[in-house]
Formats: sequence, C-alpha cells, structure tokens
Amino acid sequence: MQLIIASDLVPRKSNEHLFNEGDINTLLGKDLSDYWFSADFRIFNLEVPLTDTESPISKCGPNLVAPTSTVKGIKGLKPSVVTLANNHILDQGINGLESTEELLISNGIPFVGTGRNTNLASKPYILEKDNLKIGIYACTENEFTVATSNSAGANPFDPLESLDHILELKSKCDYVVVLYHGGKEHYRYPSPYLQKVCRKMTEKGADLVICQHSHCIGCYENYGNSKIIYGQGNFIFDKSKNEMWNTSVLVNVRLEDTLEVEYIPIIKKDNVVRLAKGTDANEILDKLYKRSNEITDSSFIEMRYQEFANEKLEGYIRTFAGFNKWVSRIDRRLLNNFLLNRLFNADKFLAMQNFIECEAHRELVLKGIKGVTERGRKNI
Repeated sequence: MQLIIASDLVPRKSNEHLFNEGDINTLLGKDLSDYWFSADFRIFNLEVPLTDTESPISKCGPNLVAPTSTVKGIKGLKPSVVTLANNHILDQGINGLESTEELLISNGIPFVGTGRNTNLASKPYILEKDNLKIGIYACTENEFTVATSNSAGANPFDPLESLDHILELKSKCDYVVVLYHGGKEHYRYPSPYLQKVCRKMTEKGADLVICQHSHCIGCYENYGNSKIIYGQGNFIFDKSKNEMWNTSVLVNVRLEDTLEVEYIPIIKKDNVVRLAKGTDANEILDKLYKRSNEITDSSFIEMRYQEFANEKLEGYIRTFAGFNKWVSRIDRRLLNNFLLNRLFNADKFLAMQNFIECEAHRELVLKGIKGVTERGRKNI
C-alpha cells in the first residue's frame, strides 16, 4: 500500500484560475502528476477556508481566504482525506469554517481535524484497504483557530487529551499517522519541547509523526520503531520566493510488513510546483540528510535552539514593549537599544520568565488577555 502525504495547500490569486478550472496537469506537471496519482491514498493540509464571504477574525498574522470555486482543483487532486487542523482554518470565522466543511462534503472530499467542539474536532479518520487500517490523527498548536468545549474550530494539541486519542486510535488500527501542525515557522529543526512531544506520540502508538506548518523542509529521526519528520515545506502555496518556500518534500509511505518512508523533493516554479530532478533533487535531499544527521547528537538540538532563541528574543521583547517598527528602528539604529534596555532590566526578565514558565501564572495571564480580546477591547 502506498500513501503520499503533502503539506500546506493554499490557492492564491496567482493560480486561482488553475484551481477554478481543475487544471491539475498545469499545477503539478506531468511527472509529478503521474507520481501523485500512482498512490493508493493522498493526503494534504488545506490551510485556508473556502468561502465567498469574507469575515476575518481578530488575530495577529494574515487572514487567509480562497473562493469556493477553487474546490474544483482541490477535488481534482483526488485527496483521500484533507486535514483542516491548522492555524488558518478559522481565519474567516465560523461561517468560513462551515462553508469549507459543507463544500468538501458536497464534493465527496473527506476531512479530519475540525468540528463543532473539541470532542468532535479530535475524531480521527481511518483509511482502509485489503483489511489494513491506517488511522489519521490531526491536531494543531494552540493559536487563534482552535475549537473549545463549546465552539467550533481545529483540534488543539492537548498533552492531557491528544496522547490518549492516539493511544485509543492505535488500538483500532494497524498503523497510526499523526499530522501535527506546529513548530516554529522558518526553523528547520525541532525545539527540545517539540521533539519531546513527538517522541511521546510515538510511545503512545504513532508509527509516523509529521510536523507541518514550518513552511520549510526540516529534518527527520527514527525513534524506536517509528519515524518523526520535523517539517516538510509547502505543497502548493505561492506566497514567498525564497529557498525555504521554493523547496519541499512529499512523504511517500509504503506499508507492507513495516512502515517505510521515502522523501520526494518538489520545487515551486512561479505559481505551480514540479517534481525536482537531477542536481535540484540531490541538493534538497543532501541538506535534509545532513540536518537529520546533526540532530543525532543529543546536544545539538538544545544548542541550535538556544542560538535561534537569542536571534528572535529582541523581536518578541519589542512587541511586548509596544514598539512599532519606526520606534524600533530609531531605538536600534540611533539609540543603541537605550529605550529597550531602560524598560527591561534583569528583574523584569525574571518576572517575565516566572509569568510564562509557571503554570499558575501563565494560565491566569492568558485568561486575562483572552478576556480583553474576546470583549473586543483595545486596552485593559
């Protein structure tokens, strides 16, 4: 049995007409199209609500949307199931989510990872062929589009619930695949916490864990008898033009007596994607193998993540301080960070660490912040 898993798909203005026409040959090209349709099952992450009525929610970051007409191309890809558990599926509110779900149902496209509440959103999807069952469990990190006990959205990862969901699914299936929409965008390695979470998923029964969302190819590891992939890049998402967004891999899963994985490199060509060949393919895979070898050193992940955190901390602190881009530029370039250093000293950092790290403080701060945002207030 062969299962191909792709990552993020978002129809954009540049290729909307190809989706509207269901022109898969142009979207994928002949070689990639032949390969895609050769599989028994096909899965990808639909990272955008499909609706003709825009009603963006309040959030930080972009509110994605694609017209309902693009479902023709999505259907043309013949997905066996699409995952909706991501940080954009509620970008256009409940109406956008309902429009997407109804459109997929009417077109005979199964989906997993959303529901009217957390109980329904956490339900898996089971693929079956020749008496072999593959359980698909989809969840996402907790951003603005997750379901709650009484509201619709994406299935949030909850270490007190999700791991039990995986354990239960394993009792019903021969293999379990977890699609985890998480990890830091544009970072090619797992954080120490992400690695811990994914390893625990395998201990609970996942045979394959794939982290999507990072918009770049990451690395992989074999853990016990399971495989973990930390980032596979995009599928069809024409947003940025750089090496991270221009390259990705499909995960080709072969199931016989064991689960085996093959990485199929693809590249973005303007507004479409193509099967990578020759030097391009070798370069993509060589870098993937190199990063994967690096994380076999138990100290590497912690060291590299500390470096990454050092690079990103200033940006977070400036946001907490309420600096806009112009104030930040003046402070950084002309004042040598005088304003930032005046606001945040060692004692302030210790207090922030405690408020974020301590469960009681973190829960209380988040509850208060959500109270402000849910009431639509601009200040305390």
